[in-house]
Amino acid sequence: MLKAFLSVFITVFLAEIGDKTQLATVLFAAEAKSSKWIIFAGAALALVLAAAIGVLLALALRKLDI
Repeated sequence: MLKAFLSVFITVFLAEIGDKTQLATVLFAAEAKSSKWIIFAGAALALVLAAAIGVLLALALRKLDI
């Protein structure tokens, strides 16, 4: 289980560095007058939700036996 976790973590972490999501977060943090923690929480929640949708889609496809 730890091997799978580390594999997914490293792959996603490396894929996210420098991508449009990170750049958008940098821009929001640089221009926002609100707390940087709010920017962090919004970006983190969006990434968690996107990952959850991916996992749920995989489960649905697996049930279809595709």
